This record gives sequence, structure tokens and C-alpha cells, in this order.
Amino acid sequence: MLDDRAKLLLKALVERYIAEGQPVGSRTLSRASGLELSPATIRNVMSDLEDLGLIASPHTSAGRIPTARGYRLFVDTMLTVQREQFNAPSLPPDQPQRVIANAAQLLSNLSHFVGVVMAPRRTSVFRHIEFLRLSERRYLVIIVSPDGDVQNRVVFTGTDYTQQQLVEAANFLNTHYAGMAIEQVRERLKGEVEQLRGEIVQLMQTAVDASSEAMAQAQGEVVISGERNLLEVSDFSSDMSHLRKAFELFEQKTQLMRLLDISSQAAGVRIFIGGESQVVPFEELSVVSSPYEVDGQVVGTLGVIGPTRMPYDRMIQIVDITAKLVSNALSHHK
Repeated sequence: MLDDRAKLLLKALVERYIAEGQPVGSRTLSRASGLELSPATIRNVMSDLEDLGLIASPHTSAGRIPTARGYRLFVDTMLTVQREQFNAPSLPPDQPQRVIANAAQLLSNLSHFVGVVMAPRRTSVFRHIEFLRLSERRYLVIIVSPDGDVQNRVVFTGTDYTQQQLVEAANFLNTHYAGMAIEQVRERLKGEVEQLRGEIVQLMQTAVDASSEAMAQAQGEVVISGERNLLEVSDFSSDMSHLRKAFELFEQKTQLMRLLDISSQAAGVRIFIGGESQVVPFEELSVVSSPYEVDGQVVGTLGVIGPTRMPYDRMIQIVDITAKLVSNALSHHK
């Protein structure tokens, strides 16, 4: 679609705009591109790029800025990723929740934008369950998953149970059902009602329902870090409506979940520019994401969200490195 000269000028314009945040004029472009071209020739090429929808001219300036389409062409065909040395601290094997929280913070710290991590998808299997009496007919159910993740749920029951009954119910579940998926436990309990004392069955069924709900909630978790970094980005701080839309997105999280789900279906780093993803339909935001694995299986996605005017080469490396760190930390945590 573009000849070499037009590509070189577009590349120089995008790089200059990312670095400085100011519309780029033809004189500046002539120096930045290193091409011996007259200002008139450069203006003609820029006019062609504008007709193609790759750059635009803000009303307040004679210079041009890239459009989302211009960024897309730049990222797909002109971006060279120089391998930088990052002082990325390792993520030690730990409880998955802590690894995920640390990863979101690491993404935010390295990028100076927003780090997002979707918690790993897991089968709802429990390794151990305990009951703690909080008050009359009110109990805390503590569920430990095979990877050491701990979920707590408060349950209310129609019967008041003694400490002995709580221990008896927990022992029965741990002895007979540890390592099974919650759904299996629920089915088996229905079939074994006859062998068990009625009042304890009720407690167990309530606990299993609570466990299922707790684990489902943990699965759908998106951890976000560094939203305040967007306050420092001139593209947002100058327009409060852009900022408000971005913060609403972080609050709702459902759109982010859908975007990260889409990302997990592709290998390697993916880049969504402006409104491309349909899920995050903001012209001002870009998302750089990558799936991460546990023992070779993709279980979640992480990424950086920032302005379309972001240094994509650096973001690709940050996301790629963090995905590998998370994969290692979760694979070694047994």
C-alpha cells in the first residue's frame, strides 16, 4: 500500500510522536527521517498518509499525529523490538493469589501504565476444608485448593452445630472427598445421605455450595494495579472525560475479562490499538497482552493498558517477560 519513502516517513512520525507527544511538522520530520527531501515533497507524502487515514491533523497545529490505523500499520510492519535489559525482579513461587497481585504491580511499575492480570483458571477441586463457629448458626468455611490457595466463606444454617459436629463434618469431607471437583462432591453427597446423620449432611451441603461459589469467584478475578499512573499521562490528564471512561472500565472489570479471554486464545503477545478490540472501545487506549501458562497449559492472561501513544517495543518486552515470570512462579508452586 505504501512505498518505502512513505513507510519511512510514517515510521519517523510515529516514533517522534510517541517520544515527545507533540504533533510532528514537515521540518521536524525531514530531520527525524534522515531523508534528503524538500519540505514540499514531505508535505505531499503526509497529505497522502492523511488521505489513507494513517495520520491526522489536530486543529490547533500544523503538525500531524498518528491515528489508531497508523499505529496498527507501524506495529505490524515497522516495529523493531530492541531487547533491553530489564531489572525485573523474579516472582518467587508463592500462593497463586500473591503471584498474580505481584505480577500486576510489576507490570505497572515497569510500564508506568496500568497492569492487569486475569487469575488462573482452575478446576474447582479442594484439598482441605475446615469449619469455624463465628456465632449461633453462623460459620466460616475455609477451603484450601490443591495449589495452596485459600478461600473463605461465611455460611448461615438453620441448625446450631456443636464444635464436635463441625469437626466430624470436616473430617468426613476431607477423608472421603479431598482431591475431587466440587461438583462431584455435591453429587456424591446426595447419594450418601442415607449413611450420614441428617443434621451434618445439611451442613456439608451448605459448605459445598459455598465452596463452589468461592472458587467460581476466584476464577473470575482480574487484578489491576497502577490506575493512578494514567493521571500522569498528558493524553488523559488534559481530558477528564477520557480519564473517567478509563476508570469506569477498571471498576466494571467485565469488559476487561472478555478482552483477556480473547487474548488467551492466541499464542504470544497481542496488541489492541484504540477501539480495535470492540471490548475496550476507547480510541485513546491500547492494550498489550500475553497468555501465561502453568506446566505448559495456558491458564490466564496478563497485560498493560495505556494510551495509544505508548512505546510499543518496550511494552511488548515487559509483557512478554512478566508472562514468563508468572508461568515459572506458578509452575514451580506445588
